[in-house]
Amino acid sequence: MFKKILVANRGEIALRIQRACHELGIKAVMVYSEADRDAKYVKLAEEAVCIGPAPSPLSYLNMPAIISAAEVTDAEAIHPGYGFLSENADFAERVEKSGFQFIGPTPENIRMMGDKVSAKQAMIRAGVPCVPGSDGELPDDPVQIRRIAKAVGYPVIIKAAGGGGGRGMRVVHTEAALLHAVQTTKAEAGAAFGNPEVYMEKFLQNPRHIEIQILADKHRNAVYLGERDCSMQRRHQKVIEEAPAPGIPRKLIEKIGERCVAACKKIGYRGAGTFEFLYENGEFYFIEMNTRVQVEHPVTEWITGVDIVRTQIMVAAGEKLPFTQRQINAQLRGHAIECRINAEDPYKFIPSPGRITTWHAPGGPGVRVDSHVYTNYYVPPNYDSMIGKIIVHGDTREQALARMRTALSETVIEGINTNIALHRELMVDAKFMDGGTNIHYLEEWLSQRQR
Repeated sequence: MFKKILVANRGEIALRIQRACHELGIKAVMVYSEADRDAKYVKLAEEAVCIGPAPSPLSYLNMPAIISAAEVTDAEAIHPGYGFLSENADFAERVEKSGFQFIGPTPENIRMMGDKVSAKQAMIRAGVPCVPGSDGELPDDPVQIRRIAKAVGYPVIIKAAGGGGGRGMRVVHTEAALLHAVQTTKAEAGAAFGNPEVYMEKFLQNPRHIEIQILADKHRNAVYLGERDCSMQRRHQKVIEEAPAPGIPRKLIEKIGERCVAACKKIGYRGAGTFEFLYENGEFYFIEMNTRVQVEHPVTEWITGVDIVRTQIMVAAGEKLPFTQRQINAQLRGHAIECRINAEDPYKFIPSPGRITTWHAPGGPGVRVDSHVYTNYYVPPNYDSMIGKIIVHGDTREQALARMRTALSETVIEGINTNIALHRELMVDAKFMDGGTNIHYLEEWLSQRQR
């Protein structure tokens, strides 16, 4: 096992990894920017290194500064958290060439899955069902582009091969708008991701967003940890997640989970990862793989009893997975829901940085709060607006919903705006309470509310 790990991230993520290290008896070195010098994980750190000023490119995304911090503190491994660096193949490569263990997949895995075109081709080879579309990069020939779109059937979505975070996508409903949409997306993709490649997929009208969490070790063992429903989102940013997904038969989940495990073994995957699918009319369609632990991992942890971050560190150190698929399937229990708490206007989503004058977290049976904030903490304007997560678990979905309603009513955050009011409304929304809402539901709900 490692003796010392450098944690290259911030916020509740950094605190989550720090806790896992403490539990394993590993020293955690925390790096931070000047804006985060008063953060909880810095105050709790055995060792902390300031790596630059507030802007991310000068601190948290500054690869040489992070590697230098690992060298001066004698760390053995670098945990990239679950931000940009966790899916950056060049960073993983630089870490390993500098003599440290990268806690995550191999650079080759990250490169393959980071490019949406090569990821899709790898999944087709592994027998994972994909959304119908151009099975590779779109050609330059307008005649061929039109032909592909006609074969797929309108509406189609044009996506950047190197995209992520909901950027680099355009929906096209008619042939007249097709070529302009392709050119515009190419230009945006080149500017935003340094890769102008785009591909085409069928735009599904009524899908749900379902994720399969996997863990794999260096000994060709892999398991899937049930599934999550992440359909409650706006502009491709998730707001509420839950596990298991309401109303999807277990047999279907097992079938797709086994395919994901087979794909991991085929590509020699290691560490934690997430297969993202659209689900419509009883069919799963692969959209992308995230080569990291995700924000919503606690809902999976609660229904499986597996500490994903701890296991991720153990497999990076060369240990075998401590459980089999049969054991995981046998210990699935109850229902978990997560609400992301953001420092923003609850309906307009305008960020609301500033000082938190009062912070009171909820408690009680089956309630977990992952947050790095506290009373008098200053939320800096330099980073995304997430300040924490409230996660609940119950024996049934109904119990979990009741616990979340209670937890949200107990939560007090003053001094800044937060999206708690939105969560309180959604928890009593009839359609959400029934379960199985699609990925467009929240956007439509918000537009009706604004009328």
